[in-house]
Amino acid sequence: MKCQHCEKPAVFHITELTGPEPQEVHLCEDHAQLFLAMPGSESEEAAPAAPSGKQKKLAKTAEDLSRVDQSTCPKCGITFHEFRQQGRLGCAHDYDHFQRELEPLLSNIHGEKVHCGKRPRTAGAEALVRAELNRLKEQMREAVDKEQYELASQLRDQIRKLDKDGTNS
Repeated sequence: MKCQHCEKPAVFHITELTGPEPQEVHLCEDHAQLFLAMPGSESEEAAPAAPSGKQKKLAKTAEDLSRVDQSTCPKCGITFHEFRQQGRLGCAHDYDHFQRELEPLLSNIHGEKVHCGKRPRTAGAEALVRAELNRLKEQMREAVDKEQYELASQLRDQIRKLDKDGTNS
């Protein structure tokens, strides 16, 4: 998403709740600083030398964004900053790793957090079984890595049952 005032990418997404209707503002860093420096808040009038409430919120938002941007997926190594720049995730595990940051974005863009659309016609029960097998195998690997052998054996049994049922159909 681009800044409302220039062609730079918007890094601050502010929802103003001061009027009768909420207003969304999407700004680059430069325009965000100008926006937050606008006169009119009570704290600015009371103490002009002190940072305004808006400026404090911007500083906290900038710190949070910086922290999130440095977060890296342990599977593919993509950072959240790289995702924001490219608009693409690096692997399927990124949805889990960046879940907290992605959920509001997906809700805002699509209106939902869960895919509820169509599946390809060729993706029937067989594809669902394969996906479940992959999920169980990954959980079993993680259980073995964490030395949770009882859980790993339960997962192994579930995998064998699914494999057996899948080959009989």
